[in-house]
Amino acid sequence: MAVQNRVREMRTHRGMTQQALAEATRVTRQTIIAVEQGKFVPSVKLALELAAALHTPIGELFWLANHTGEDHD
Repeated sequence: MAVQNRVREMRTHRGMTQQALAEATRVTRQTIIAVEQGKFVPSVKLALELAAALHTPIGELFWLANHTGEDHD
């Protein structure tokens, strides 16, 4: 199973830049880029911080998807 996310979608919906989200969660902009592209799976702590910064329940921001293409509802 792969971890999928809606970080980019929620960030743009909130009108935040990658830099603003990085500053809010105390990581680099490169980390935010990697998370958004699915190249980096954040720690539980960072995932919770991202959810809080984006005012989005963590279950709506991150989910497990099968490699067969099963997506989040």
